[in-house]
Amino acid sequence: MPSALQLFVKEALEKKIPKPQIAEALKKAGWQEDEVNSALGAFADVDFPLAVPRRKPYLSAREAFLYLLMFLTLYISAYYFGSLLFTFINRALPDPLIPIYDFKYAVRLPTASLIVAFPLFLWLSTYLRRTIRRDSEKKASKIRKWLTYITLFIAAGVIIGDLITLIFNLLGGELTLRFELKVLTVFAIAGAIFGYYLWDLRAEEKEA
Repeated sequence: MPSALQLFVKEALEKKIPKPQIAEALKKAGWQEDEVNSALGAFADVDFPLAVPRRKPYLSAREAFLYLLMFLTLYISAYYFGSLLFTFINRALPDPLIPIYDFKYAVRLPTASLIVAFPLFLWLSTYLRRTIRRDSEKKASKIRKWLTYITLFIAAGVIIGDLITLIFNLLGGELTLRFELKVLTVFAIAGAIFGYYLWDLRAEEKEA
């Protein structure tokens, strides 16, 4: 059943009121910008006596599978890239209190994971972006938005935890170059993911 907002927009468009004027009136009434944009975007810009609704994007099982797989490979790639960098830091700056370990064995799992997961992530990301370019309505995919916001939440949580750990050790006077490099590694990986997907969401909002 259409909401009061959608009904208002529909009636206003059928009275030939321009979209900017409708948006201004709704914002003055207290509606949020994203709600207004979503309601206006639900109707096509076509010359017709009645407001013509846009086709709502259909979420197929295939699309859900591809997005889930893409974000899974992103998480695997990020985790094992960090793990690989940690291993190199441990080798360059060994801790005398930690027993010597087999470096070649330590890098095997992260390297194998990156060889499989990262190219797959790049391919899926490229393929899905091309799909969106061909059909711009797929930008409104709910699973895409949900997974993007979940990724932002996880990345933000990692960054906050990383900063808490840094400040905790700083207050305790326990900072070492080895520790600082590991903190920087985590911050750089999580920050890059957070920054990219936040930029992607903002770019999408501007285009809406």
